[in-house]
Amino acid sequence: MGSDLLQDIKYSVLDLAVITEGQSPADAIHNSRDLAKQVEKMGYTRFWMAEHHNMENIASSATSVLLGYVAEATDSIRIGSGGVMLPNHSPLIIAEQFGTLATLYPNRIDLGLGRAPGTDKATAQAIRPDRMQQVRQFPNNVRQLQQYFSEHHNENTIRAVPGEGTNIPLWILGSSTDSARLAAAMGLPYVFASHFSPQQLDSALRIYRKEFQPSEQLDEPYVIPCVNVIAADTDKQAEWLATSFKQMFMGVVTGERKPMPPPVDDMNTVWNLQQKMAVKQMLTYSFIGSKETIKKELSDFVEETEADEIMIASYIYDHQQRIKSHRLFAELMQGKDGD
Repeated sequence: MGSDLLQDIKYSVLDLAVITEGQSPADAIHNSRDLAKQVEKMGYTRFWMAEHHNMENIASSATSVLLGYVAEATDSIRIGSGGVMLPNHSPLIIAEQFGTLATLYPNRIDLGLGRAPGTDKATAQAIRPDRMQQVRQFPNNVRQLQQYFSEHHNENTIRAVPGEGTNIPLWILGSSTDSARLAAAMGLPYVFASHFSPQQLDSALRIYRKEFQPSEQLDEPYVIPCVNVIAADTDKQAEWLATSFKQMFMGVVTGERKPMPPPVDDMNTVWNLQQKMAVKQMLTYSFIGSKETIKKELSDFVEETEADEIMIASYIYDHQQRIKSHRLFAELMQGKDGD
């Protein structure tokens, strides 16, 4: 039953252009582009990149620029933001940037929108001093984007060119019930950040589905939970590979955002009990192991959440192992091998 359930849903990638120890930002960006090319062949639906700032381990700060670099190297996979942090930007500038992408790569661009800063408080202030005011304007700014992308906007004084008439699909990203209510009220698809903020997943999805209002873009609710996945030939190897990403999230807890380190044989030599518990709580929805292990656990998760699509974040130190993990995941989603 589990295998059949997974074969019915789409699967996609969230990428942060993570910089590993010994790597330059250019290396990380080239690897992201290569990963996009590889997962396109594996049947993934989307390749999204997320906006972050002032982080030594993440190279996806200029998100729209990177998306163009990735879109140019691929042919069919949808390319998008997971997401653009809209309060950091003018809606018109985002409309022009993504409108340009959609003009160059028609019917392939997604625009996922969040309202978090994607950084620390001081950096958020440097990006936009009136940011908190813009957070309150988030719903209006999303509507403004819809207008800029509409073909009916050509009589307005301020227009997005390119962008007008592209009708780029918008997505609301979130990790709380507030975002769920907004996505439902606007009739937009909803992506939940359960890969690092799992607490409100169930209540947010319940509210979103209950309050959903159909829109021009979407007739009925559409949900993508994002989860962490590290797949390998054996559970033991996957757990070893996962020590890199556990160390990276330990950096989130301690505030030390250093490049992602190589795996270690024993995490207890790296973290204390308090850090371990904090990381474990953040990474509740992490699927680590062989295809058989992940398939069973993920099937239960999909059944519980009634997900329409799954988006995976895979933080692995070695690029080839990362590609292999994505291949194994694609195979289990397609019901190949190991059934």
